[in-house]
Amino acid sequence: MKIRNAIQSELAFIREQRIQAYEEHAKSIPLDHWNALKKAISSDGDSQPGVDLIVAELEGSIVGSVVLFPAKSDAYEGYVEALDYPEIRMLAVDPNARGKGVASALIDECISRTKAKGYAAIGLHTGEFMKGAMALYESKGFKRLPQYDFEPANDGIIVKAFQLKF
Repeated sequence: MKIRNAIQSELAFIREQRIQAYEEHAKSIPLDHWNALKKAISSDGDSQPGVDLIVAELEGSIVGSVVLFPAKSDAYEGYVEALDYPEIRMLAVDPNARGKGVASALIDECISRTKAKGYAAIGLHTGEFMKGAMALYESKGFKRLPQYDFEPANDGIIVKAFQLKF
């Protein structure tokens, strides 16, 4: 598996792949929440200054991606105050590439980059309906930070905050 920075010409493909990766959740959440999530994961937030858009390749094909937002940035469009550590966002793995360690490798790359920049922690947020993602983050040592949870669609679905300290 090759982990690298994405290039500009790959953006449209990556954003579409994200939607396909998250689509499994569409049936378990209200339509308005799905539409808001789909808009957020396909937005141009992944190309803001200081943001790392990282991809995983298997056999020459992009099979997953993640966005690493710098510390003190508005990674969640006003829902969360700017945090003192980088944030992982929009982690997505092609449904056909699941179970091959892609998500884990992308998270590890974000952790490595964050440590290399001298930060003592890294954070992320994930919808409470993403049980597999939460289990993966917890297995890597991420701990809950409920004070940074938010409810983006006013529909009772909480986006839960996690942090890993080094």
